[in-house]
Amino acid sequence: MRLKDTFSVKRLFNLNETIANKIFENVELPWEVLEKIEGFIIALGKTLSRERFIKHGENIWIAKNAKISNTASLTGPLIIDENAEIRHCAFIRKNAIVGKNAVVGNSTELKNVILFNGVQVPHYNYVGDSILGYKAHMGAGSITSNVKSTRENVTVKFNDEKVETGLKKFGAMLGDNVEIGCNTVLNPGTIIGKNSIVYPLQSVRGSIQENCIYKSSRELATRK
Repeated sequence: MRLKDTFSVKRLFNLNETIANKIFENVELPWEVLEKIEGFIIALGKTLSRERFIKHGENIWIAKNAKISNTASLTGPLIIDENAEIRHCAFIRKNAIVGKNAVVGNSTELKNVILFNGVQVPHYNYVGDSILGYKAHMGAGSITSNVKSTRENVTVKFNDEKVETGLKKFGAMLGDNVEIGCNTVLNPGTIIGKNSIVYPLQSVRGSIQENCIYKSSRELATRK
């Protein structure tokens, strides 16, 4: 199968599980929305129910029942959906959508991201220029690396296929129910299909299909 079929938006994500579903309309490959997040948040925020959301400062909308630590740093544009939890010393720089029941934990940093409902980035994570699908979870210390050391545009690789994204900043796309082990680095342009698991302490490059277990760069198993 080709990359665009294996890692399409519809293949990776349940779009019913995000307030940002309309940003994916007429989009085939998920990273195509990264440059649209800022404008989308501003437009969507203006339409949110005043019964459910409160506007805080410039372009920040927070659900009334979300739990926000008073030590968290929040910079807009930003939407935090219902029952989300932003814990001690979380740092949301800008351009972030945090889904329902999501957890952004202590010393976790977000920038230009969409977290679907139920996502957990609970301990010392960096997530930049990335999309995390429904109930995706990143173990303590795991991060997305979003800029190549050479500062060249990021490419996405799958088997022998290479796709140019035209983006200098692009972290990772995690499908629904993906589990990332502790202290793992997801290198620029990483895509992981839904229901897959990555073991701790890995450095992941390229793309991993859905329902897989990534034990190391040399050992990949099918999840039963």
